[in-house]
Amino acid sequence: MVTLAFTPGEPAGIGPDLALRIPHLALAARVVVFADPELLAGRAHTLGIRIRLIPYDPDKSTPTGADTLEIVSHSLIKTVRCGTADPENAPYVLACLKAATDSCLQGELSALVTGPIHKAVINQAGIPFSGHTEYLASCAGGIHPVMMLAVPGLRVALATTHLPLADVSTAITRDSLEHTLRILIAELQGRFGIARPRILVCGLNPHAGEDGHMGREEIEVIRPVVKSLEKLDAELLGPLPADTSFTPERLKNTDAVLAMYHDQGLPVLKHMGFGRAVNITLGLPFIRTSVDHGTALELAGTGHFDDGSLKAALATAITMANQT
Repeated sequence: MVTLAFTPGEPAGIGPDLALRIPHLALAARVVVFADPELLAGRAHTLGIRIRLIPYDPDKSTPTGADTLEIVSHSLIKTVRCGTADPENAPYVLACLKAATDSCLQGELSALVTGPIHKAVINQAGIPFSGHTEYLASCAGGIHPVMMLAVPGLRVALATTHLPLADVSTAITRDSLEHTLRILIAELQGRFGIARPRILVCGLNPHAGEDGHMGREEIEVIRPVVKSLEKLDAELLGPLPADTSFTPERLKNTDAVLAMYHDQGLPVLKHMGFGRAVNITLGLPFIRTSVDHGTALELAGTGHFDDGSLKAALATAITMANQT
């Protein structure tokens, strides 16, 4: 049976609430939560949820019961109050993430599913942190990962991730773009079972540069890379104007869209299916999926949140693990 790791992320947000939903989802997988058991027990009490927390033991069979959650225990540094994130707990957040990542790297667990992290709070603790994607890449030896979000009917991968807009053009080089496309093609084939993926490649500039009148990145970088990969077992179309790449006609029979930067492609995807979207990190030596929303500090401990993205992230991880 597939065994997943789940990290709740920011302890003052809805991540612990999400973890407590897992035993009730009737998943075709075993899920191990990396967290402080006292945090989960306290949140369960606040929510009025009956829960039985037991230490994870890989040598024992999956425990039965809709109220049972397996835990790899890590201790909070400071007591948590719902809705109030504390930088002092940043090392705890990263310790849970690092332990779960190491278990996946060592092949002990099948995939990693992550809850929402509060990046600003981690940085306030004096720990440089730009996001899950970059952190996991460093844990895996400094590889170049690819961030892809998916909803039913649309996958959007990113040529750059969490960068200021002013830095995007410089970051898109022939080498980096070719690397991204090669990973995207290989993962669509290997993790999703798509023999010959069809990928739309967006331009960077308005109207895909208008033949160089609105920028030359399409002429000097994007088009040459797309052409150089023509012999791969994939259909690459582009560079295309981003403002028309997401029309129904263009997306018909398309397996993924490659956007050049974060806010070029993700607003469309989240408009299409916010609450059902999954964040997938491609190019890692293990499977990683995540919810598509933030910590929702104001909803922590209230029970008033949508677990659709959690369900989608877990289901996607299970599907990918069974594909390999």
